[in-house]
Amino acid sequence: MKAAPAAQKRLLDLAELDSVIDRLAHRRRTLPELAEIDGLSTRVARLATQVITAETEATDLAREQVKAEADVDSVRIRAERDQKRLDSGQVSSPKDLASLQSEIVSLNRRQSDLEEVVLEIMERREAADAQVTKVAAERDELSAIRGRAEDRRDAAFAEIDKESAEVKSRRAKAGADIPADLLALYEKLREQFGVGAAMLQGTRCLGCRTSLSIAEINRIKAASHDEVIRCDECRRILVRTPESGL
Repeated sequence: MKAAPAAQKRLLDLAELDSVIDRLAHRRRTLPELAEIDGLSTRVARLATQVITAETEATDLAREQVKAEADVDSVRIRAERDQKRLDSGQVSSPKDLASLQSEIVSLNRRQSDLEEVVLEIMERREAADAQVTKVAAERDELSAIRGRAEDRRDAAFAEIDKESAEVKSRRAKAGADIPADLLALYEKLREQFGVGAAMLQGTRCLGCRTSLSIAEINRIKAASHDEVIRCDECRRILVRTPESGL
């Protein structure tokens, strides 16, 4: 393939712009905020699960408390009813009287026991409610921190994308005057190796940083100035400039 030396030199400008585009893309992929957001999202999700667990426990205890309080009320009502019967003098039989008094004592004891159960449930429910508040607060705090990290990420994305768009515009202009066949070869090599063209500096290819053999240097010296040279080592296009010294 042949191409004017000036067209070949423009490949170096293109390669430099492509290098900038690649660096910007790498910077976008490796923003520290991305790892921070991932870590925070994992922690927020874990806390959200803990909130659900704590809320479920608190709800179960609330139902348990309602049932226990209903049991207390039921026993209390029975005890009050029996006490009224006792106080009214309706029971005259000593045997029935003794039985009624015994039942009242038993109901009072049962009510006392149930009230202790209610108190124990209330304490557990209070602790569960406190846990819900605590974990939800931690979740909300981390969500807020994640939100600020997302804002920083979005701002960095916007800055990088703007710079990348500007560089791509310059690249389009830089490649406009390059012959189509030369540009196609460059793009193919760039896709394969990341860099499609490199300067020949003295006897060294700046693409693979390899010093060329004497035979290769002699071959390049003998080639016409419009001949498109490829590095034997990395296969990139070797662009000759005054710095090449050939």
